[in-house]
Amino acid sequence: MTAPVLLVIAHGSRDPRHAATVRALTARVRALRPGLRVETGFLDFNAPSVPRVLERLDAEEAGAVVALPLLLTRAFHAKSDIPAVLREARSRLPRLRVRQAEVLGPSPLLNSALERRLREAGVRPGDKGLTGLVLASAGSTDPEAIAVIAEIARELRHTGWCSVRPAFASAPLPRTEDAVRALRADGVRRVAVAPYVIAPGRLPDRIAAGAAEAGADVLAGVLGPSPELARLLLDRYDEARLPADRMASLSA
Repeated sequence: MTAPVLLVIAHGSRDPRHAATVRALTARVRALRPGLRVETGFLDFNAPSVPRVLERLDAEEAGAVVALPLLLTRAFHAKSDIPAVLREARSRLPRLRVRQAEVLGPSPLLNSALERRLREAGVRPGDKGLTGLVLASAGSTDPEAIAVIAEIARELRHTGWCSVRPAFASAPLPRTEDAVRALRADGVRRVAVAPYVIAPGRLPDRIAAGAAEAGADVLAGVLGPSPELARLLLDRYDEARLPADRMASLSA
């Protein structure tokens, strides 16, 4: 039986670095699993759009698709935008079987990718006990998404950092610069900022500006096409496709 197509759904951005990063990530996924067809669709700003990709797959009689939101938390896009786009596509393309996968986070693999970026930025394992960490996410008005970021910050406190504070580039407070200053006020002498975002763009730039304004000592890069993130995409793909595969084998 042919494996379902993996359709990675990204938000999209006017910043060209965003689409380039998404495509670098999907290229790494293809390298990890040769033979798996991996497509990319965008909700806004970039091409191809999700509906156009699904129309092409339908015309090619691809059969089954796992639609994977390239999102770290379950917020508006995962709960509303993407399901609406997929429902509309199913109504127009009844031959195409589309299953929506879960969002990427939370996951130990994301925490590992975050630690990788911090090491690359110059944080050595022995530095963590003297370093406060700002976990800076894009932000959301969704309480579930905010709670997830707060829980990740609590988990990271148990991995050797002297203190960890969440921050948000939009919607809820505190901002990155506020969290950096709060750590300084607590007596933390060295502060690292870790953007909990996948690709560059307006909100990651806001995180970087806040880190610079408050004088953070270290600014890590975005998660980007890290090996951990690529493996996580395949994990979510497998989780979504296995129930359908089992049903097909039982009915065969």
